[in-house]
Amino acid sequence: MDLETVRTFLAVADTGQFQEAAVELHLTQQAVSKRIAKLEHGLGATLFTRTARGAHLTLDGRAFLPHAREVLRAVDRATASVRPGERALRVDVLHLRIAPAQALRAFYRAAPGIDLDVVTLPGATVTTAAGALLAGEIDATFRAVPGPLPPGVTAVPALHDPLQLLAGPGHPLAAAPALRPAELAGHRIWIPGISPGSEWAAFYQELTADFALSIDRIGPNFGTEALMDAIAESAELATLIGAGDRYAWPAGHDLRRIPLRTPTPVYPHSLLYRSDNRHPSLTALRRYLGEARTPAPDDAWTPGGWPG
Repeated sequence: MDLETVRTFLAVADTGQFQEAAVELHLTQQAVSKRIAKLEHGLGATLFTRTARGAHLTLDGRAFLPHAREVLRAVDRATASVRPGERALRVDVLHLRIAPAQALRAFYRAAPGIDLDVVTLPGATVTTAAGALLAGEIDATFRAVPGPLPPGVTAVPALHDPLQLLAGPGHPLAAAPALRPAELAGHRIWIPGISPGSEWAAFYQELTADFALSIDRIGPNFGTEALMDAIAESAELATLIGAGDRYAWPAGHDLRRIPLRTPTPVYPHSLLYRSDNRHPSLTALRRYLGEARTPAPDDAWTPGGWPG
């Protein structure tokens, strides 16, 4: 049994005429008859009775009809699932609370008719995310790009995310309206969960080297809520977050977000996608990010050689 034979069966069943089915399928009547005979032989059942007035479904034909329709519907769905514009745009945002996820949410609110699938690739780095793009697992990803990308992957600057210090009310820097990065020297900055070899590990490595900071990633990563609890309870711990990140904590924590300036450390997010991806929603996302992107601060700091 092949799909064209099934289509022929449905055409005859719907028109009730071999001749009309042949016209609809751009075939000869003889070709239609041969296809139906082949199908009946393969099934071991007679599907139509032929009369002078046309072709009528037998009991077996009526039993086969709904299954034949479902077969073609399944094929159409399978085809649509890989046809640009007829499936959801699948975008990786690394973490649902950070700036890229908020930018993607703003994009969706600006274009609510777009079919969007937001994912977070577990444990992915820019290297593995690029591999997922080339494998067709995702359409786009937000990543910093510290080095060359594999052929076939394109990156365009998407957004700048200035860093802020997040500290509890008992921290010695909690009352500062703004801080210079150098003023963080000697204070314990705790960022659990930094993956060795990742682009964000490379970012923080250069940040600590340029400003003599001490970033501690020791200890298990129990998630953002546990991190907020620890910072609220400590007079020593603080962490770094992006200005565009959206975190929530109990009012009693009284955490402080303190901007870093002179210079302003900026995490540079780029949008990565496969160069030959023609999904229309990807084009719309790129256009939106280009229009919404604000200039980097005049005193922006990023690791040397990173696009931003």
